[in-house]
Amino acid sequence: MMDYLSSKPDKSPIAPAPPTISPVAPRFPPPNLQQDQIPSSSIKYPTVLSPANGVKTGSSSSHLSTPPGPPVFTSPVRPAAVPFQTSPATPQPVALSSGSSLPTSSPPYFSNGSVELQQQLPSAIEEPVPDGKSPCVLFSANKVLKYKKQANVPSLGFGVLVSPGKEASPGPQVIQRDPHRCHDCGAYSNLYSNILIGSGQWQCVICGNLNGSEGEYIALSKEELRNFPELSSPLVDFIQTGNKRPSFVPVTDSRTSAPVVLVIDECLDEPHLQHLQSSLHAFVDSLPPTTRIGIILYGRTVSVYDFSEESVASAEVIPGGTSPNQETLKALMYGTGIYLSPMHASKEVAHLIFSSLRPYKMNVPEASRDRCLGTAVEVALAIIQGPSADFSRGVVKRPGINSRIVVCAGGPNTYGPGSVPHSYTHPNYPHKEKSALKWMEHLGHEAHKQNTVVDILCAGTCPVRVPVLQPLAKTSGGAFVLHDDFGEAFGINLQRASVRAAGSHGLLEIRCSDDILITQVVGPGEEAHIDNHETFKNDISLCIQMLSVEETQCFSVSMENKHDIKSDFVFFQFVIQYSNVYQADITRVITIRLPTVDSVPEYLQSIEDEVAAVLIAKRTLLGAKSYSDAIDMHTTIDERVKDIALKFSSQVPKSKLHRFPKEISLLPELLFHLRRGPLLGNIVGHEDERSVLRNLFLNASFDLSLRMVAPRCLMHREGGTFEELPAYDLVMQSDTAVVLDHGTDVFIWMGAELAADEARSAAALAACRTLAEELTELRFPAPRILAFKEGSSQARYFVSRLIPAHKDPPYEQEARFPQLRTLTTEQRAKLKSSFIHFDDPSFCEWIRSLKIVPPEPI
Repeated sequence: MMDYLSSKPDKSPIAPAPPTISPVAPRFPPPNLQQDQIPSSSIKYPTVLSPANGVKTGSSSSHLSTPPGPPVFTSPVRPAAVPFQTSPATPQPVALSSGSSLPTSSPPYFSNGSVELQQQLPSAIEEPVPDGKSPCVLFSANKVLKYKKQANVPSLGFGVLVSPGKEASPGPQVIQRDPHRCHDCGAYSNLYSNILIGSGQWQCVICGNLNGSEGEYIALSKEELRNFPELSSPLVDFIQTGNKRPSFVPVTDSRTSAPVVLVIDECLDEPHLQHLQSSLHAFVDSLPPTTRIGIILYGRTVSVYDFSEESVASAEVIPGGTSPNQETLKALMYGTGIYLSPMHASKEVAHLIFSSLRPYKMNVPEASRDRCLGTAVEVALAIIQGPSADFSRGVVKRPGINSRIVVCAGGPNTYGPGSVPHSYTHPNYPHKEKSALKWMEHLGHEAHKQNTVVDILCAGTCPVRVPVLQPLAKTSGGAFVLHDDFGEAFGINLQRASVRAAGSHGLLEIRCSDDILITQVVGPGEEAHIDNHETFKNDISLCIQMLSVEETQCFSVSMENKHDIKSDFVFFQFVIQYSNVYQADITRVITIRLPTVDSVPEYLQSIEDEVAAVLIAKRTLLGAKSYSDAIDMHTTIDERVKDIALKFSSQVPKSKLHRFPKEISLLPELLFHLRRGPLLGNIVGHEDERSVLRNLFLNASFDLSLRMVAPRCLMHREGGTFEELPAYDLVMQSDTAVVLDHGTDVFIWMGAELAADEARSAAALAACRTLAEELTELRFPAPRILAFKEGSSQARYFVSRLIPAHKDPPYEQEARFPQLRTLTTEQRAKLKSSFIHFDDPSFCEWIRSLKIVPPEPI
């Protein structure tokens, strides 16, 4: 997880601490003042700007900070095995939507005085067509305000969500040659580049520099230029498979299948172990036959299972109190055992191993049992690195394969390296915890260097000491997930984690027109060292090293105007470089052009409410490191909404109330959901759960992030259809069933009347479960799916996620929830009498408390 904070070129490179928020007169803090706890990570942000652009040469540093906790990702999954669903997914090229078309040809304005040159150069595509869009890149607005003072209102902000590995169908055009890059700033040629067809020279849209194309862009007419994918599409993939990757193979084979090593806690009581065994058996049945698997158990010792024994579960045992020494590892590696084996040769042995597991026998509390998790992961890394049994079979291990370690943990790491004392009351606990955290972070970095991702899946009732284990998953690029038990949800996530293909050596570069300044980046990345990427003499790109490249990771990028913009367009170029699972080097180039406007209403009309809400939510959650911080963020959200109304709308005549801009009327309700939901509200009780949720959200894709902010509500109708309704408590009608998707949890609520009819309720429940599975089929981590009846104790989990709109006057209820008009008078009265009074305000009550008139529903 990274949070990049830029500094102005003429300011100190150290970002000041955020101002405190007074409870009496709170003030909204601008996003570029936010700073986190880890000063050691500073991102490379080359800023040797061209003197021709009016900016003096120099360098400005920027700040990268990381909230505690691992990056947790979503991942592509599809049904594959019973009883769980999974998918062999790889990062695929992203394509334009079927409705996308080529952008307009209006020549860009260059701020370095090259207007005369610009007028001589035709752009590659000149027909008046819409500006390019990409499913990988979602802007909070489709236009940019020209005037700095209007644009840089921190309460609303402007930014983009970048999903580097997002898959779309059909895929982008693939180019198997080197791209043309600007010699000055390093930007790539694209469909907005102005081109001299006689000489083949092209003009960079970022810096205005004129570049050669080695004669490649010489053409008789502009139409010929359309044959170049990069000059006709906003998204292209350049692929190199030659000298740099001589081991490239076009199809999957056993030698390139990423190994998966299971590291399993053996200190489990019998009920937990039985659930875990069921999940493990289903897991191995779901794996492709070419997947290589390793199995390691850990307690006070580390047991490495040998697949060469076909009729018995046999393991080498290593002491867990210290890191394994070279002699121990050498004896293991050069012995006769086989510790990584393809599934087609080892499935029966794996089932035998899982069936042989036994529950913990000693009379020791769960939290006090010795677990050498750190040593077990070290051994797993050694097995993956080799030498392994593959060498004895004459198979050369290929470099750069992305491996995965999946830890199945039921308690904290309390023995050996990276461990903490059994009890929080230990006199030296704070120091031990700090040392353990650093050791785990180091181990995660070592795994990342070996192209190995460590996922940690926890389950059970024993606290796992989340702050200690999170750095291991985070720094390796893996996921950290908490479960209630080792049952169905754990099994689904075990499968989805293991097949979640990841690209390696990922680098994200962002270049913008000189008018735009990047102020903050939040996402699963860290500092990009200077030797990790090419540099150009005036390269002002922001460079981020990605910990892994997975389909639904997301970076949240906040931007602002450096000054008033004079040009008609601004340009953004996003470049993702990574090696895919076939070891081909991919360079994905996405170029977006946005028009500039001087009309505030026109700008507001272009805002994407949901994208803006997710960007605001990620900036807000970044500051919610503890429960008390989360409560403080309520005031920040209140002030944000008030400031947007003040800056972008007008006061109601003869009243102290302000209107909220009608163009973004959906935004305040989304932020109200954020304010009272599990991310900032009091729905989640334990701080470990809140920490994991927070870090999942900060790295999650747009789709999952939106659902975590605001739940999606669907009411079951006769015939198995569903009607989407606002997430209000008015949906709790006794003769219906409702599905509520809140990202990490999906609830199925059955009304009492419906539940009384066995046949109808069974059909409705089956339809609701099918819908819930379809909604979450591609989601990682897989959510809990909980079903309960009206009036049950569990129903409170469902009710707490809904806005209490029953407190509003009837006319407002009908305006915001039109479905009420279909109810009879008797049904309305029965619904009204079913609600229990509590103090939580409705949306309308909350927004009126801010002196704002509730916006009209869309």
